[in-house]
Amino acid sequence: MQLEKIKVYGLFGEYNYEIALSPGNLTYLHAQNGMGKSMVIRLVCNILQGNFEEVRTSPFERIDLSFDNNTALIVENRNQELLVQIQRNEIEEEVSAEEVRRILPVTFIGPERMYLNDANGHLVPALPVYMTELANNIQQAQTDSVPRPVPKEGRKQVTDAELDTWFRDLEAKVEFIRQAGFAPELPSGFRFPPSRYEISQYRDDYLDLAFSLEDYVDRYYRFAESIVVFKDIVNTIYVDKSVQINEKGYLEARMDRSGTVIPLNKFSSGEKQILLLLYQLLFRCEPSSLVIIDEPEISLHVSWQQQLGKTMADVAKLRGLQLIIATHAPAIIHDDWDRAVELKDIKGAADENRSIQRQ
Repeated sequence: MQLEKIKVYGLFGEYNYEIALSPGNLTYLHAQNGMGKSMVIRLVCNILQGNFEEVRTSPFERIDLSFDNNTALIVENRNQELLVQIQRNEIEEEVSAEEVRRILPVTFIGPERMYLNDANGHLVPALPVYMTELANNIQQAQTDSVPRPVPKEGRKQVTDAELDTWFRDLEAKVEFIRQAGFAPELPSGFRFPPSRYEISQYRDDYLDLAFSLEDYVDRYYRFAESIVVFKDIVNTIYVDKSVQINEKGYLEARMDRSGTVIPLNKFSSGEKQILLLLYQLLFRCEPSSLVIIDEPEISLHVSWQQQLGKTMADVAKLRGLQLIIATHAPAIIHDDWDRAVELKDIKGAADENRSIQRQ
């Protein structure tokens, strides 16, 4: 499910907005300073996350969120008393915060993303937290290297020819996973992939292996894909340095010519921003969810801004994400203006049109 349209009434007691989101997976939202762009996207996020206390204290009168399944979420703010309703087939029904949270998963990536709150509520740099999280997950994958046996009950039936094709597909996927720094351990005495003769002679053993490897691939392929894509994108954007994952699962950066290791805490602000944005998109956002990003251009050179918009669109397509990107930087939008929406007061626009007609 995707969000199709946002209507806001009485923002700051002044503005009324109607935002039709672009078809597909990406919409850029831009406006002059002070028009409430950040307020609108934070409001959308807080509503969908069920943060009603934040919503209640926000200065607006009503907001309608319309989805592509012909439903709408309507939130009215009556002197800081909320009325939250879901509309289906023109029938409105009041809903709780818990019910709202189940409508559409949403992640907000704000301009203050360089820091986050730890378990004790202390503000700490986000990058080492994320990189440690990544390393722990890689180490877990390295440890969980023995494919699990799959019960025979409920297995699909396959012919020898289908099993041969299946093994070659599994070989390609396992080799791809290996690029992420881990892979399944194959039992001794088995050839991978097996020949047609071996499949026919030891069919039951190889069938067990195929199901076990399929289970392993199902559990780890997306994680491995995220690691490979993460490295590839970063190394495409960075200048004169490359990043790799070392044997302990930690991100390691080296200068291309000298090989000098550069600690992540010595990265420029822009380099850190690239890592933070891509890490959250690839590893922390639920597939098929809504992701709202405010000011992705922070600390980035114009040439990096021009690359970032397309990069985020590609990641969104890969993960099935719907992105709303609020930006002040034309370079982020670059040549993608058909996906851009300018925040304009529809009441003010109507008044302006009437004025022009009178003239």
